[in-house]
Amino acid sequence: MKKIILTALTIGALSSCMQTNKKSMSEVTFDKTPISYPVTKKSDVVDNYFGTAVADPYRWLEDDMSEETAAWVAAENKVTHGYLNKIPFREQIKNRLTKIWNYEKVTAPFKEGKYTYFYKNNGLQNQYVMYRKDASGTEEVFLDPNTFSEDGTVSLGQVSFSKDGSKAAYTISEGGSDWRKVKIVDVESKKQIEDTLVDIKFSGLSWYKNEGFYYSSYDKPKGSELSAKTDQHKLYYHRLGTKQSTDKVVFGGTAAQKHRYVGGDVTEDDHYLLISGAVSTNGNRLFLKDLTKANSPLVTVLSHTDSNTYVIDNIGSKLYLVTDLEAPNKKVVTVDATNPTSKHWVSFIPETKNVLSVSTGSGYFFTNYMVDAVTQVKQYDYDGNLVREIALPGVGTASGFDGKKEDEALYYSFSNYVTPETIYAYNAKSGQSKIYNKPKIDFDSDAYTSKQVFYTSKDGTKVPMIISYKKGTKLNGKNPTILYGYGGFNISLKPKFSITRAVWMELGGIYAVANLRGGGEYGTKWHDAGTQQKKQNVFDDFIAAGEYLIDNNYTSKQKLGIMGGSNGGLLVGAVMTQRPDLMQVALPAVGVLDMLRYHTFTSGAGWAYDYGTSEQSKEMFEYLLGYSPVHNVKQGVDYPATLVTTGDHDDRVVPAHSFKFAAELQAKGSNKNPLLIRIETDAGHGAGTPVSKTIDQYADIFAFTLWNMGVKNL
Repeated sequence: MKKIILTALTIGALSSCMQTNKKSMSEVTFDKTPISYPVTKKSDVVDNYFGTAVADPYRWLEDDMSEETAAWVAAENKVTHGYLNKIPFREQIKNRLTKIWNYEKVTAPFKEGKYTYFYKNNGLQNQYVMYRKDASGTEEVFLDPNTFSEDGTVSLGQVSFSKDGSKAAYTISEGGSDWRKVKIVDVESKKQIEDTLVDIKFSGLSWYKNEGFYYSSYDKPKGSELSAKTDQHKLYYHRLGTKQSTDKVVFGGTAAQKHRYVGGDVTEDDHYLLISGAVSTNGNRLFLKDLTKANSPLVTVLSHTDSNTYVIDNIGSKLYLVTDLEAPNKKVVTVDATNPTSKHWVSFIPETKNVLSVSTGSGYFFTNYMVDAVTQVKQYDYDGNLVREIALPGVGTASGFDGKKEDEALYYSFSNYVTPETIYAYNAKSGQSKIYNKPKIDFDSDAYTSKQVFYTSKDGTKVPMIISYKKGTKLNGKNPTILYGYGGFNISLKPKFSITRAVWMELGGIYAVANLRGGGEYGTKWHDAGTQQKKQNVFDDFIAAGEYLIDNNYTSKQKLGIMGGSNGGLLVGAVMTQRPDLMQVALPAVGVLDMLRYHTFTSGAGWAYDYGTSEQSKEMFEYLLGYSPVHNVKQGVDYPATLVTTGDHDDRVVPAHSFKFAAELQAKGSNKNPLLIRIETDAGHGAGTPVSKTIDQYADIFAFTLWNMGVKNL
């Protein structure tokens, strides 16, 4: 989308697409006078689904390139920021966020060639800087994305090194877009060595020797690159010294190889190329190609998408695979690459009652289990023998334990909701851990606590939830509380530290995270229990979490806010329209909110495993229509105070979802509570958002939340 600036062009569009109510927008105050929203133009668009007519009056807001839409965005932001800027303690919250954010953050190091690399942010830098050290320990900047643009909106993505570490390819995102560019540099000089690759999306970068790398993309859509549908993903090989226009399609160039998501990875020994092809966000086909033989055929490992399966490592022709095929919680199997189909798989690390993820390093396997959303790690050798269970620093989330086979030290991070992330160095031979980097943050972890509870959902299912707050908090029903959830796409919400959550708790707030069905906390069955025509289970789980917090005096209806982003934005939108009486504040971020049309934008069709589509069947259409937030806003209802947030460059969940939902709320809601939308410019779905924008956004969110919970001063 163009930058939203009220020029002579957009002012003309503004008057044609909306009118203002009797009270001008500049007169927004904090008395009980209803807010005067821009009145959004309605069109006569009607769609027919299996004989049912469904109006879509705000279809025009899907055109993210139009001046009408730009004018609407500007008008909405004017009302929203006019409201937010008058909250007396907004600046106080922003100042605290800024102060606590201002500490040095360092990631785990990794070795490539003769250098050791790591990322560091000195505190308030918009983007992390990539540093390196040589053998003498001399430190220097390798890549500084803060220099890519003046406002920090160009971010650094993946960095991938050639096998000898002499060259690096890295991706950049502009304005938060999922479309990437790739630059290739000589490591010694740090100079770009050939033309920038463009129009790359949902891609890894996997080098073959020092000659080139594999990457994935779609054909660039015609028209708007923000909302236009992308369908056939392709795997390419780029040979150094050649033009991108000559890059060959390795996989995905035919109708038989059509997938929405394709990825290619070269094994550490350069022996095999592994290719994954998926038609949705769940399940993949798997193929391999022997790179040691010229013109070797593509060999099928799995011809169906009934599982999530990938190769974690190999020793010669022996492959080690992680799979949930006939193992909902995942297991590790081995097979010979010459005959790799599933009937030849041999169990290596069997499935357990806990969900498994696997990493390798220092010549060992590390199994990371989720035990009620909390981490347990075990170490195995390449014969499948258990070496030890690793003693972690506490109860929380540990991630890492990956590296090259020759690495002497591996690194992992540990945190939970009240413990800032600390990096540990781990010696795989001795099993000893020692602190590598502990952050010096202005937050007293010892003053806070987290507890896990299990509550009962509508159908009797037990659901875990972790509740965090300041020690000594009285459970009297008067505590401002944010309930956060996601519940989809097999994604697990694990306890991890967040600066924004820390500030919320410092402000006296309770922060609760519910591990809803649809997520991956208990494997495939837990995920599937929240998909398609079982999606209501997710909303019921979230509603039950809110009721638990109220019934047990953590909070009350007047002090409860619900929050979620992306699929979690759908969660908030659905729950606030089904149970507007449950909460005082609703915070849907970058949400999937139009469930009848989500699959027509960008790669949305790939989400059908979780959602189904309105074209799938009459029953699926009716089910989606029954909870689609955009279609379930009712006239005259007292909806909770709502702050919808989105980015004008979000090409994952296009901003039209949020635009339409906000327009419906403002047109139909009772106006008892504010129903606002905050649209960040030059921002996307979230990844790579500059620190300055993140601080501003959370200052707005927390100020809005507390103000509408009746807090008048801090």
